[in-house]
Amino acid sequence: METTPENISRRNFIKLSGMTGVALTLGLHFPAIGKEAIVLKQDTAESQGFELNAWISIDETGKVTIVNHRAEMGQGSFQSVPQIIAEELEVDLNDVNIVFAQGSQTKYGSQVTGGSSTIRGSYQRLLKLSATAREMLLEAAAKKWGVPRGECFAENGQAIHKPSGRKLGYGALVEAASKQEPPAEVRLKSPNEYKIIRKPMPRQDTPPKTNGEAVFGLDMKLPGMLYAVVERNPRFLGKVKSVDDSGAKAVPGVRHVLRVQMNVFSHKREGVAVVADNLWSAMQGRKALKIVWDDSGFEHYNTEQLFARMRNDVKGEPLSFKTKGNFSRAFGKAFKKLEAIYETPYESHSCMEPLNCVAHFHDNKCEIWGPIQGPDWVQSDVAPMIGLKPEDVTVNMTFLGGGFGRKAFLDYPHEAAVISKAINAPVKVVWTREDDMTQGPFRPGMVYQCKGGLSEDGRIDAFETIMAGQNMDHQNPGADKMAYNSSATEGLLETYLESLPNYSFGDIPLDAPVPVMWWRSVYSSTNGFAFESFMDELAISAGKDPLDFRRQHLWGGRYQELLKKLEEVSGWKTRSKNGGYGVAITECFSSIVGEVVKVSKKTDGKIKIDKVWAVMDCGWYVNPDIIRAQVEGSIIMALGAATVHATHFEDGKAVEQNFNTYKMPRITDTPEIEVHIMENEEKAGGAGEPGLPPFTPALTNAIFDLTGKRIRKLPFALEDV
Repeated sequence: METTPENISRRNFIKLSGMTGVALTLGLHFPAIGKEAIVLKQDTAESQGFELNAWISIDETGKVTIVNHRAEMGQGSFQSVPQIIAEELEVDLNDVNIVFAQGSQTKYGSQVTGGSSTIRGSYQRLLKLSATAREMLLEAAAKKWGVPRGECFAENGQAIHKPSGRKLGYGALVEAASKQEPPAEVRLKSPNEYKIIRKPMPRQDTPPKTNGEAVFGLDMKLPGMLYAVVERNPRFLGKVKSVDDSGAKAVPGVRHVLRVQMNVFSHKREGVAVVADNLWSAMQGRKALKIVWDDSGFEHYNTEQLFARMRNDVKGEPLSFKTKGNFSRAFGKAFKKLEAIYETPYESHSCMEPLNCVAHFHDNKCEIWGPIQGPDWVQSDVAPMIGLKPEDVTVNMTFLGGGFGRKAFLDYPHEAAVISKAINAPVKVVWTREDDMTQGPFRPGMVYQCKGGLSEDGRIDAFETIMAGQNMDHQNPGADKMAYNSSATEGLLETYLESLPNYSFGDIPLDAPVPVMWWRSVYSSTNGFAFESFMDELAISAGKDPLDFRRQHLWGGRYQELLKKLEEVSGWKTRSKNGGYGVAITECFSSIVGEVVKVSKKTDGKIKIDKVWAVMDCGWYVNPDIIRAQVEGSIIMALGAATVHATHFEDGKAVEQNFNTYKMPRITDTPEIEVHIMENEEKAGGAGEPGLPPFTPALTNAIFDLTGKRIRKLPFALEDV
């Protein structure tokens, strides 16, 4: 497969994909909200004024080109999407060319790469689209040979007549196929017929990413492009009171110094941009700025103040999200009662590729290039911010060096567009690592109050969780500050809501000036720690094995099968006595993940993590190697957030500025990880995020099993346990 970092639009599709002459081009059209997509030819769609979603084209040479409407930020969509197409189309994966789509919600629907939604949101449509193309080509071959369609089959980019062995490559059939109407219904393969899907195929984007051919945002260059860095107020809500830019302008290569504003939720972040011929000059010019900030009118908080409020808040009356039965009455009558408070810190996204964006505003239009998770959002939301209509803003995706939710935000493309418009030239705005780590938005810090009541037979009769922390939705303009956090149960196994007779979930929102937003697995990353740590505490209080305790509360065969698999692969029932074992199971983005962690003591008495067993049930899936890699990466990211790093605030400013203080797990810290994938016929779930939430509670539960010490506050240092 050839990965093409160029971008696509209806008019330049043929040119950019390098296709020749006549092509069979199909796409999906959604006749109405909630209706099933239908497959249309491109010319039919254009004649009826429709925009097509998820294009696939085959030209006269047999070359297959598809459009990837989602970002590739390491999660594997540049492999998985072609793998789906190649399966039903019956072509060699190496013969598939993939190009990035430009931002267009009307054409592609949601293009936001988040919520582990790329495959689970589109796999059925992609299968149908490619199967339709295959059937049209086979029908064209049958007519050409004058034989029944049922005597023909497809293999390796060819139509084959089974009785005679005659063959025709797809390229020879394109012209005839393009004159047919797509069939309304096509048969899709069953999983036992797959030749490519569910096979551990090597990622096709690895070679260009290792040999330097892949284009990331930081690689983008335009003729006449300038470079900019921005000195932003470190206190988020502060204003520029005055600026002395004489020193900056004296730096060779500096062209412009200007004040800039860009939207960060309902606030406008202020800063001073230095624009130069090269990045070094821009950075030196920024160092020479003398800015006086107006930081009046808002609180200059520190971390301990924020958490003190949250600890106090969880004692109050929450905004009710979900209830069942009567928790208060059941808790009051419980045979055993248990209460615990858990804390999780603020976290930076810290993508390996810091934020950057290229913009060129000219002729009342703007074109944007960069590592962008939501190109359609940039097009629709940034356009009015710079005085344009969405159709006058073109958004091009590059590869992303990590995203984790941060690169779905709109501040950095908006900033680049504003600067380009002001200087009337193309510009690349680059964030330094310090900019990236200190400006946020961050994962919100959270405090949880959990209460549980057990019946005499050791079952949960009452369960309550109150979460205190910032509600991301409350930051938006015009937000209802009394609206509950709809993610208050995110990460909790859905079946618990069926098996628990009495429960209550709610939140008490913290109003603070810290900008917060999605972080890998969103609220599941913090909720999961509280839910599954408390579940373990309830199991111990009931005098039951932690895995068996969960089993008796998990209704439904899918959950039971996962528990059975987890128990089997981890050797849970025969676990050694010289180590500590912990288990946790969470559910998010339609996938269920169970993990067991084993810990032991080194000769110096310090804790070490020996091994992690993970069982992923994501239903229908594409490439097991990608799933394993995503689970492994999620576990390592969770390890860092649990034991190594956190973002702190002093005097209203983020403290950690680079990896010398916001430390990352080293390869020597990484335990052995064994990942297993459940085989079933469930609908596809997410893979990029669900592996993260269960690791931390499994780890802390294992530490309790070994030492008797219960860890309820993150991060903690393994060497201090």
